[in-house]
Amino acid sequence: MDFYCVMGNPVAHSRSPWIHSRFAELTGEPVRYDRMLVPLEGFAQAIGQLRAHGGRGCNITVPFKQEAAALADQASAAVRLAGAANTLRFDADGIHADNTDGVGLVADITHNAGFSLAGRSVLLIGAGGASAGVLGPLIEAGAVRITVTNRTPEKASILVRRHQDLADQRGASLTACALQDASWREPFDVVINGTASSLSGGAIPVPSQVLQTGTLAVDMMYGPPAQGFLSWAQHHGAIARDGLGMLVEQAAEAFAIWRGVRPPSGQVLRELRALLEGAALP
Repeated sequence: MDFYCVMGNPVAHSRSPWIHSRFAELTGEPVRYDRMLVPLEGFAQAIGQLRAHGGRGCNITVPFKQEAAALADQASAAVRLAGAANTLRFDADGIHADNTDGVGLVADITHNAGFSLAGRSVLLIGAGGASAGVLGPLIEAGAVRITVTNRTPEKASILVRRHQDLADQRGASLTACALQDASWREPFDVVINGTASSLSGGAIPVPSQVLQTGTLAVDMMYGPPAQGFLSWAQHHGAIARDGLGMLVEQAAEAFAIWRGVRPPSGQVLRELRALLEGAALP
């Protein structure tokens, strides 16, 4: 069995082991997958140990996505644009990094939720590794106005500058704003929470003025951590969606990168939602 894992801190909540184990069952691939809690200052060492023990690759979650990109010997165009990686593959010639977050998010929004991003206005909350991974695919999906807001405005500005050429090519308006700045507080078609506020139980990071009836409000987290954001969005008339579909879709892309086989993500998402609705989450 070839060994893979998800690395993060925290990571106990991750459903990735179930998802990839199910992918392996459905495709017949000889894959074993687990989760690995990594010390905040020990990511590079953990990667070295995984490779030394024969690991074939890993998924990366908070807060290590930018460190993962920096460790790569080869990086995909998505990683070079985002400056963050969520998928590593260990080859004979080194570490190959990719980022499937954005492809996964867009696939979930457009295919699973049936919500077109073409011509839409989007508010992206946060400028860390998760947001960095999805900004490019949101532009490529046809969003015409994207605002990136972050508690530290310089991080949002850096992210926007990195994607400005792509936005210009696609005719999209792309701006960065501080969370404290009131000038952008208007309704959006899509609001995406890419911060760690859900995991930490923090307050909703933006005011309700960004929502209107029919706004699609997406939290990249899922399960109990996402409920505060989702309930807030529904209370203000938005369509609330958690990050479970994004998780399954980005996992399917990672599995294809590792194994060269595309698993049935739609089937696995339906099965996982049914499982979680009938089971207590950790």
